[in-house]
Amino acid sequence: MTAFNVTRSASLAANVESASGLLAKLMGLMGREALPRGEALWLPESNGIHMMFMRFPIDAVFLSRPESDGSRRVIAVRERLPAWRGLVPLVRGAHGVLELPAGVIADTNTAVGDVIRLD
Repeated sequence: MTAFNVTRSASLAANVESASGLLAKLMGLMGREALPRGEALWLPESNGIHMMFMRFPIDAVFLSRPESDGSRRVIAVRERLPAWRGLVPLVRGAHGVLELPAGVIADTNTAVGDVIRLD
């Protein structure tokens, strides 16, 4: 799967892994040493994440439910979440979280209201 910011004409990730099961969502990126540029983790039907046991910082993009064309709106962005931070506050209205390498939000100018396609 890929993640593309339609509003900014910018690729967020060329290789998006989906963590659709409960255990996969709980584990998330824990145990990994890094999240390389071009990769991301998609947490469908989620409105919160944690940074416990994480070894590296990440960016998180909280997305809405899909529109009729499958696109999603950015509800909130959290940049450079530090490792071991603990719980990240829930985002009301979010229906999925895209976890990205730290710096991707700034590099792509991704902002609240942008349209994202996950294909």
